[in-house]
Amino acid sequence: MQRLLVVQVLLCCWRLVQPFCPSQCTCVFHSRSDGTGTRTVLCNDPDMSDIPVNVPVDTVKLRVEKTAVRRIPTEAFYYLTELQYLWITYNSITSVDPGSFYNLKVLHELRLDGNQISTFPWEALREMPSLRTLDLHNNRLTSVPMEAAPYLVNITYLDISSNRLSTLPSDLVDIWPPFSGIARTLNASQKIVLGLQDNLWYCDCRISKLIEMSKMTNIPVVLMDPYLSCSGPENLSGVLFQRAELDQCVKPSVMTSATKITSPLGSNVLLRCDATGYPTPTLLWSKANGLAVNNTVVQESPGEGVRWSILSLHGIEVKDAGVYRCKAKNVAGNAEAFITLSVAGMDTTTVFLSSSMTKKPDDSPGLITQSPPPVTGTVVPTFTSFKPTTSKPPMTTMPPVPSRMNLGPGGGIQRSPPAGDTPAKMQQGKDTKGLGTSDKSRKKGSAYIKDIEVVEETGDTAVVLWTTEGLPSDTPLSVVYFPYDTEDNKEMLETEVGLGKLLLENLLPNQVYTVCLVAKGFVSGKDQCVNFSTLDTSGDDSQNKWLMIASGIACALALPLIILLLYKIVSLYCKGRASRNAGTDEDLSKETYVKFETLTMKQRTLNGQTNDLWARRQTQESERMLLCSRSSIDSQMTYKSDSSRSEYLC
Repeated sequence: MQRLLVVQVLLCCWRLVQPFCPSQCTCVFHSRSDGTGTRTVLCNDPDMSDIPVNVPVDTVKLRVEKTAVRRIPTEAFYYLTELQYLWITYNSITSVDPGSFYNLKVLHELRLDGNQISTFPWEALREMPSLRTLDLHNNRLTSVPMEAAPYLVNITYLDISSNRLSTLPSDLVDIWPPFSGIARTLNASQKIVLGLQDNLWYCDCRISKLIEMSKMTNIPVVLMDPYLSCSGPENLSGVLFQRAELDQCVKPSVMTSATKITSPLGSNVLLRCDATGYPTPTLLWSKANGLAVNNTVVQESPGEGVRWSILSLHGIEVKDAGVYRCKAKNVAGNAEAFITLSVAGMDTTTVFLSSSMTKKPDDSPGLITQSPPPVTGTVVPTFTSFKPTTSKPPMTTMPPVPSRMNLGPGGGIQRSPPAGDTPAKMQQGKDTKGLGTSDKSRKKGSAYIKDIEVVEETGDTAVVLWTTEGLPSDTPLSVVYFPYDTEDNKEMLETEVGLGKLLLENLLPNQVYTVCLVAKGFVSGKDQCVNFSTLDTSGDDSQNKWLMIASGIACALALPLIILLLYKIVSLYCKGRASRNAGTDEDLSKETYVKFETLTMKQRTLNGQTNDLWARRQTQESERMLLCSRSSIDSQMTYKSDSSRSEYLC
């Protein structure tokens, strides 16, 4: 009896030691041969209305299925530090608190399918760094925000099918190959599985990447249903992604002013890149190693589908050297370009041009850097040029002047960063010693441009003339002109030194301009900029106005005289024609009367025989008869006496 009592006590103690299982759940322990095991808890009581809170702490897999649970509260699974699989499927959940999954550091799989979730707290995923499977299909999600992208980077199985989604952010699609641009640290056989079917996809530029991905093969992304279809717009409703063709979706194309730049220590450098695409792309600067750039950035979009950006580096140091990345991005895709900046030793007089400048005016000239602070007496202006992205009608040329370069996004206007980044014009240095050094170098035969002159100025054009000393005729030459003391209206033309002249067009009347000439790779001096002014056309406009008024008055006076003259001419013409018709009638009337002669029968002897012959005899005026032209000639006959018969015949 005592032994039986001891056994009962021991059994009670064992039960107390064992983890407690919720009354509405089933707890199963799967033991292994080594004495370890895993615990699975299944809660599927239809009357359950709350997430159980007394789940054993060693639970590895928790399933809450087909219950009346409507909400997942904050820190609902805080003590389940060993939980790896959490299935809360086919319940009535409508709300998920952002802190619901706190402390689930080893959770690998989260399934919330078959509920009524319309908004999911994507930021809650950062509490689950080991999560790889996320199943949200068969819910009521209407959107996935762009902020969810960073939390889905490590997800290899994402099912958001059978929801109410119509679009996906472009940034979200960028986390998946091939748009991510980063090689994933996965085995060759491991794929990313996406469930996107059975949604209300609106096929426009916003999901152009998704449509493009559905057409790709041999990529590490697998679609559960490859036959995704469009629900809108109307012209694409029911069309498969593989056959959908989107209009006005253009991936960005990005270009830089130069690919390699070498600049002196302490100088100011402007890095420029231009992008085209539709919708208009955005531009982002960064170092190639991923470090952010904290320098001044100026951006502008001169038109739809075009954007340019300038990164300003002031007083560059050795740490500024490296590779800079300019990334263009829109919903249709992204593109990037790189500029390598090298820092050279101190050089205060040479203007450095990128090696990408060529002889052709259409090519992109390099970037010109500003010299260090004026310690040698000369400050060289900073000019930035760029490769064309939009076309501009070529300027009228005068042989052998080359045509205007298509300046692209600025519409032919070179815009500079805010005032203070670049000087507006050439300035004479205060250090006379530096100037003496420059003049001395020229006397020794260094190559330079001289005798710059502007001639033939009109209201909107001017011709620049120059001569050179020691420069090859095919040396590229940059001609920059801008209104005097105006920094943000520069224009640059490319030509060759040997041409000796260039036509400047589209100038403003009665305006003072500064024009500067810089030859690639050669010394620039203070005399390479000159000022000129265009003609004032306001007087011509006034003269033209008075001329137009006088012409109008003259026309008003002359018009009645012209009409009167035409009337007289027409009247004379009609009278002449009528007189000609009347003369013809008189002639006809005169010709309607004819003369008749009298024929008489006479006997004559011919060859011994007597015969009666007709003979003509003269008639008197009294015997003549006048017949109207309407009378019949055959009916007019007259008989006379004298024992003979006379007839009047025509």
